[in-house]
Amino acid sequence: MIQLVNVFKFFGSKRALNNINLTIADGETLAIIGGSGSGKSTLLRLMIGLIKPSSGNIFIDGEDIGKFSEEEMTRVRLKMGMVFQYSALFDSMTVGENVAFGLVEHSDLPQDKINKIVTEKLHQVGLEGVENLMPNELSGGMKKRVSLARAIAFEPKIIFYDEPSSGLDPVTTTKIDELIISTQKALNVTSIVVTHDMVSACHIADRIAMVYNGDLIAVDTVENFKKINDPRIKEFFRVVDN
Repeated sequence: MIQLVNVFKFFGSKRALNNINLTIADGETLAIIGGSGSGKSTLLRLMIGLIKPSSGNIFIDGEDIGKFSEEEMTRVRLKMGMVFQYSALFDSMTVGENVAFGLVEHSDLPQDKINKIVTEKLHQVGLEGVENLMPNELSGGMKKRVSLARAIAFEPKIIFYDEPSSGLDPVTTTKIDELIISTQKALNVTSIVVTHDMVSACHIADRIAMVYNGDLIAVDTVENFKKINDPRIKEFFRVVDN
């Protein structure tokens, strides 16, 4: 579903990513981990097409998006759903309007059909009867759920999650993890989760990829990842074992 081939990214003279080669299979859940400034968010932005690689190729569902125009990227992004770190809901819109936003902007569906999809997607993420609430009336966990409902409204092939457990308590984090798992199973989507939360990564992922100072230092299954004898990886796993 996604393939990065010899990808470099520079911001001025600073090298943010160094010769990244990564293949993400259709229907897989991949967790991308790394510390602050490691390059994992840059990797996410490249896959979404928000920034271009300095060199190398990025394929999304067989298409090389590296040199796509913004119009071409808009078409590709209709295959994608995005759950942002802080939910990124529109404060001036109701929950229902937030979930419907992409459908209103990028489809010709009648309003009654859009309303039905909104209800279905909110139900799918465990929320019902909240269409008329405003974002400021929701808890942090509910906002994440609404953000996911918006992300899946277009029936995407790929869902990107940017730090989905950020700012949440451990109980709510576990619920969001379970929601990521259930969404992947229900929709058979490819899920890419950028996180610094090793506990969540181990819970939700088929494989884990670790970025360190712009280098992709390891990609493997959770069980194999735990056996890698690298101090940079062991430091991340220490929190899981304690």
